[in-house]
Amino acid sequence: MTVRLGQMMHVNPNYFDEYERRHRSLPTKFPQMKKALKEAGAHNYSIYLDKKTGTLFAYLEVDDIEKYKAIAKTEGCKEWWHYMAKLMDVNPDESPVTYDLHEVFHMD
Repeated sequence: MTVRLGQMMHVNPNYFDEYERRHRSLPTKFPQMKKALKEAGAHNYSIYLDKKTGTLFAYLEVDDIEKYKAIAKTEGCKEWWHYMAKLMDVNPDESPVTYDLHEVFHMD
């Protein structure tokens, strides 16, 4: 069963362009992260930026929520978090501060 996830994060205003550039380079600079996401069954993944507030909205679908959450324990993920840490609000382990959203409507 596919699980749809919506999350909010925050990127610091001086880093909007850099945040986008680093995500564009993810397939070549951090192929292990893209591979981990694919292996965890993540797909249809998009991130949107509100340039007025620095708010990020992420949407993705996963086949297995526990398998997806396990990505956080991989070295590739930890390296990605470290690479992105100065650009955004992060937790002490450098993971992005995220707020999970509750889905109230979906239309196929």
